[in-house]
Amino acid sequence: MHATTSTRDLMWPAETGLHHPAEIERLPLEDRGLPESSYHALVRAAELWPERPAVSCLPDAARWEEPATRTFAELADEVHRAASVYAGLGVGRRDAVAILSVNCSEMITAVLAAEAVGIAAPVNPALGVAHAAELVRLSGAKVIVAAGPELDSQVWERARRIARETGARALLALRPTAPRHLAPELEAVAGVTVAYLGALAREAAADGLQSAAPRGEHLASYLHTGGTTGTPKLAARTHRNEVANAWMVASVMGADESGALFAGLPLFHTNALVVTLLAPLLRGRHVVWAGPLGYREPSLFGAFWKLVERYRIAVMSAVPTVYGVLAELAVDADIASLRMPIVGAAPLPSAVADAFRARTGVELCEGYGLTEGTCASTFSSPGSRRAGTVGRRLPYQDVRAARIDQDSGAWELLPAGQVGTLVVRGPNLFAGYLVPGPDGPRPEPRPKVRDGWLDTGDLGSIDADGYVRLTGRAKDLIIRGGHNIDPQTIEDALLAHPAVVAAAAVGRPDPHAGEVPVAYVTLAAGAAVTEDDLRAWAAARAPEPAAAPKRVDVVDAIPLTAVGKVFKPELRRRAAEAAARDALAGIATDAVARLAEGQVVVTVRGGDRAAVRDALAPFAFDWVTSEQETGR
Repeated sequence: MHATTSTRDLMWPAETGLHHPAEIERLPLEDRGLPESSYHALVRAAELWPERPAVSCLPDAARWEEPATRTFAELADEVHRAASVYAGLGVGRRDAVAILSVNCSEMITAVLAAEAVGIAAPVNPALGVAHAAELVRLSGAKVIVAAGPELDSQVWERARRIARETGARALLALRPTAPRHLAPELEAVAGVTVAYLGALAREAAADGLQSAAPRGEHLASYLHTGGTTGTPKLAARTHRNEVANAWMVASVMGADESGALFAGLPLFHTNALVVTLLAPLLRGRHVVWAGPLGYREPSLFGAFWKLVERYRIAVMSAVPTVYGVLAELAVDADIASLRMPIVGAAPLPSAVADAFRARTGVELCEGYGLTEGTCASTFSSPGSRRAGTVGRRLPYQDVRAARIDQDSGAWELLPAGQVGTLVVRGPNLFAGYLVPGPDGPRPEPRPKVRDGWLDTGDLGSIDADGYVRLTGRAKDLIIRGGHNIDPQTIEDALLAHPAVVAAAAVGRPDPHAGEVPVAYVTLAAGAAVTEDDLRAWAAARAPEPAAAPKRVDVVDAIPLTAVGKVFKPELRRRAAEAAARDALAGIATDAVARLAEGQVVVTVRGGDRAAVRDALAPFAFDWVTSEQETGR
């Protein structure tokens, strides 16, 4: 693909300040000359900016001044070589490549190459073997790429088991960024080709794809999402979905190429894939990637402001808990380049937003989206933030509130200001969840998508100016530090205990992670088991460490609705009340939580108001004093 001057002129809105989406939409999206696929976006970047740095990957936080940097031309060359390796192993357009790894320089190549010749299916490397293997089977992947023994020995051992259990034909290892030693020999797996991806790629062709380039309607990625059931789900997205949504994100980032982006989220997460990988490709922006632990590496924060100065970071993307940590750190460097810190994936406490602005002088740019919408659907650009909202819809998308009758399935779009289920429409809507078919897995959009609208499962309203306000989650996902946890996986683990009769898991508000999982159980008559025993039992059987419940409370009965379903709002109320009482111990007389229009409100009795405010500021729930004074 060769980009012409006219294509570049039409591709982006004129940079004359903030735009209302309707202004941008005067030119149809199909007339903007977007690349047809993520592969075409890569080739375009290599043609337009061959010598410009594309990605700089930090080996780890301690070596933050020793990045491995590749230009756009070098990145395209490495993707072509890896794509040749995949093709030689039989990967075609409808075949998935499963990728289980922490972030590293080679993982970026592995993902882009998988999308170039087939379908990328990145899997959270912290998942247990059974859960991860089920996702790999569902994807149909016969080639698995995984963190090698140097990068993460535990992930490598899990990948070896998964390769055996799923009948993979090849298992390819990734090495750490800028390794200092020779690669260790890889132990064989019977019936599976085991090798280093990088070693094979060095001997492979780099002069383009060995097969036809992907088209817009071809599937590009399978990303797993917990949904609200215990069955693993893979959301299938097309190249058109990814490029369109990446363009939307890049359009609000602006054309200023003087600063870099910082990426610290894992590449199995849609935010990392779209916001910090594909969107920068369209603009020719330099991205600095954190080490394999990303934001989870504590020592990263000790050098963070110096890192911003060193690489002139202008844009970053993280979850609220990251900004909460940064807001506590003294600024010991010149961070004038930082203009767009993007936050999403979990509710943003106002205290975090205020503290970050006070510390840095920079306003957080909040957004909202979901994997089924590829990534982002709303965004707050610098200077356009409206308190209490997650921004305004992105161009070429429509976001509305609807009344959905759960019995008949009838939808009614609601006027501005009314609360309903948020529904989204646009070119970013996924192809559907993957289901088995006679010719292999295929995406099925129903019932998630109806008449072109995606049911987000979230509750909210849209004001007269198009700003979206979230009021709750219709779905029951627990969001821990931006990471989605399916509560049924916790419930299933507890129900496997012979003494447990019923179990329900919810998120308990947490000042650091936003939410942590807790569970409530009822026991069989005469059962002699402690809550600590049950917590250890669940932790040992949880699909990942993040899903291990922080508490397991034994109760006389699980609250139910009139039709016998678990009434989780009541359990969330109990969890919030317990969190508030713990936070206010020694400060207030008591705290009682109640449900108000489905939302938790905590009433505080006694105590110094300023001390109460400071104690509850990190939490996302609302609170009032017993005298009905608003506390937030």
